[in-house]
Amino acid sequence: MTNPARREAKGPRWAVWELTLACDQHCAHCGPRAGQRRPNELTTEECLQVVRELKELGCGEVVLIGGEAYLRNDFILIIRAIREAGMACTMTTGGLNLSEERAAAMIEAGIGSVTFSVDGLQATHDRLRGVPGSWERAFAAMRRIRDAGGRIASNTQINALTRTELLPLFELLADEGIHSWQLQITVPHGNAADHPEILLQPHMFIDIFKTLEQVLDRCEARGVRLWPGNNLGYFGPLERRMRNSQRKHWRGCTAGVSVMGIESDGSIKNCPSLGGGNNIGGNWRVHGVKKVWEESYQLGYIRARTVDDLWGYCRECYYAETCMAGCTAAAEPLLGRPGNNPFCHHRALMMERAGLRERIEQIRGAGGQPFDNGLFRVIREHADPALRELHGPVAVEEPRVSRAEEPFGAGRTLVL
Repeated sequence: MTNPARREAKGPRWAVWELTLACDQHCAHCGPRAGQRRPNELTTEECLQVVRELKELGCGEVVLIGGEAYLRNDFILIIRAIREAGMACTMTTGGLNLSEERAAAMIEAGIGSVTFSVDGLQATHDRLRGVPGSWERAFAAMRRIRDAGGRIASNTQINALTRTELLPLFELLADEGIHSWQLQITVPHGNAADHPEILLQPHMFIDIFKTLEQVLDRCEARGVRLWPGNNLGYFGPLERRMRNSQRKHWRGCTAGVSVMGIESDGSIKNCPSLGGGNNIGGNWRVHGVKKVWEESYQLGYIRARTVDDLWGYCRECYYAETCMAGCTAAAEPLLGRPGNNPFCHHRALMMERAGLRERIEQIRGAGGQPFDNGLFRVIREHADPALRELHGPVAVEEPRVSRAEEPFGAGRTLVL
């Protein structure tokens, strides 16, 4: 039975496809904990059928990710099939072993743009990526794509290690000729849940956005498009400038609305940065793309959300009905369920105005599975150190039970 309250499911604008979980790096912030292939990854023919079904569903662009997509021997065939189906095809990569031959073949097959993940300056990047020399090899791979006639972009995770390096890093990336720079925060899932020391504290957003204002100035001066990730915002004084390239303000999470994720074993989910039973609606081998997209609760629940699904500070926020608590992939791994998100510029500003600040504290670790998470609490306290020492926490928002632990109510539809 289909939920009558949900909006009609139009085809996704983007499908972000983890082509393989095999990876040649060991990133401290990797959500899927990439390294080894998943058991029973899709075969070449199965991948080509997925491409056909994405086309039939009306998908506009397929973004190939991993692990490392180029570690599949058939990744060029899949790029070519996507392009021949009339969809755009891009790739996000660390570039460690993106050889000249691979780069040339990707361009010949029709790849539209290649986005290189570069997290901070050389020492920071190599530390986070777990491979000495990975920073230099990423820049070398950028040049191979560019020299082969391709277009290059970059993405960077903002965390406790990289937040002070954004401006000098941008100049180096701009010198290489990137057309766009995506910025996103590191979220506490997968490997990052095992390294809470690299996570941002919510009160850091005040200084981070002062830096981002300078970054925007430099992007405009050098003709590079800034593309904020869905977990970076929301509704502070920089919102309009930050999302100018997207020609919109933040209007709520897009998981299952305009984007879908596909894991390399055929699991279909609402967001490429989420996993597990809360977010996987079914497997392609059992149901196909269309049925999971249109009928599963996991891919459809965000289409039908209301402010009554929000909780904590976000429920009472002035922007609640528009923002809907920001990015699900930031909130759910932090507090166990979406609907309350302290990783917010506006929220940090409101706290500062009241003489307060927020910080997160891990109370449970993760279990070692792809996209798993621990649990954190949000501690609200005085910004003044003396008052903080005297009074302790002003308020504490504890994590809430996940949706997977709740009974399914009337109108929820699952593909089984």
